Amino acid sequence: MTGLLIRGAEVDGMLLDVRIGHGRVLETGRALPRAGGAEQLVRAHGGALIPGLADHHLHLFATAADLASTSCDPATVRDKEGLARALHRACPDRQGWIRGVRYHESIAGELTAARLDALRGEVPVRVQHRSGALWMLNSRAVAAVRLATADHPGVERDSTGRPTGRLWRADAWLRDRLPPGDPPSLAGLGRQLARYGITTVTDATPSLDAATVAAITKAMACGELPQRVHLLGAPLSSRTTAPEQPGPKSGPWKIVLADSALPDYDELVETIGTAHQAGRPVAVHCVTREALLLLLVVLEEVGTLPGDRLEHASLTPPEVLPTLRRLGLRVVTQPGFLADRGDDYRHDTPADEHGDLYRCASLRAAGVPLGLSSDAPYGPLDPWAVIRAAVQRRTGSGRVLGPGERLTPAQALEGYLSPAQRPGDPPRTIRPGAPADLVLLHAPLAQVLACPEAEMVRLVLIGGHPALSTVT
Repeated sequence: MTGLLIRGAEVDGMLLDVRIGHGRVLETGRALPRAGGAEQLVRAHGGALIPGLADHHLHLFATAADLASTSCDPATVRDKEGLARALHRACPDRQGWIRGVRYHESIAGELTAARLDALRGEVPVRVQHRSGALWMLNSRAVAAVRLATADHPGVERDSTGRPTGRLWRADAWLRDRLPPGDPPSLAGLGRQLARYGITTVTDATPSLDAATVAAITKAMACGELPQRVHLLGAPLSSRTTAPEQPGPKSGPWKIVLADSALPDYDELVETIGTAHQAGRPVAVHCVTREALLLLLVVLEEVGTLPGDRLEHASLTPPEVLPTLRRLGLRVVTQPGFLADRGDDYRHDTPADEHGDLYRCASLRAAGVPLGLSSDAPYGPLDPWAVIRAAVQRRTGSGRVLGPGERLTPAQALEGYLSPAQRPGDPPRTIRPGAPADLVLLHAPLAQVLACPEAEMVRLVLIGGHPALSTVT
């Protein structure tokens, strides 16, 4: 494409024409003349033109694998018999394995190897808990990965020392023992992200190895993954490439404070200090009060860097909000979990803590920069669904959790419009010289925000190139 002129789009409340070329916004104004027949003309008919959406926290390969896996979600699999049917319908992959995802114990209780054998035992089966923290293996899978002789601390064992088939926070360990194979293709995920209007993603997978970084780089280079990519798990030794250069960029260094086993205080001091000495801010996974309080005490000692951020902040007591602001921390959270799992939270969390769940409005009011994200595949990938959840905070049964934490639709959208390097900063703007990462909607913004749906996305440009077009 040599150039593009978008005619009559709503930009910041005004009807403007926007000229695009060389991957950037070249000009905005009224009644701009077309620059010759080679310049493509798109009539916006008053539809909003907004910056491309940025998902500030997801897991690329896990989401791609999820799309190709057997769903064990409580929304589709109701009980043990339904789970057995789903696993029996599943076709083994090229290595002969079945992979289930998004399981919750409300379906059939805690799955052990023996219980999975009763559901499907003639082929290796592994099922991931919807939290992403636990894998459950049947006996054939236990034998295939040699779980009996494993020394990983996440291997759960019974009173006799035999593995139960349950494996906690051991993704990398398990991956190394699975049959060799290529990583899942990112092409389908790239297309789905484009359909949602997402032009930039931050992969939040910790401790990425060189092969995984190379696979993401290759997917970007060949166009399978058209989105711009930032990596929280890029090795500390890696150097961020210039913005105009292709390939993924290094983000803050991901640290997981596992709710099942918090790190030693001195260990966390050393981990954060090492990242800061390498010039990398940290992005710290915090889903419990205990993890959050431990982190804040450590940061008081080691200090902070601009860009330090909290991932999830699932339970945030109100008394720490001034500390978050004083330390200059950002928060990247996922209100989509309220719609997806809110009824579980309502039952499992004390009523007086419901307002602490996935805070949004109070963080903004306290001056804490707030970015929104999906945490896909563990939360809903659709940003418009996350926006609805941030506005409504309704569970699946219709209950409202923390009504005082509701965002306005415009505020929720802003959570996806801040820069990937600085989630929670003011939204990016459409101005001459800015990268042409843009989304054209079918209607004015007020109309879209009144009922935010992915179907309102009409045209998506990444670097001026169409990643999605329904223009006729």
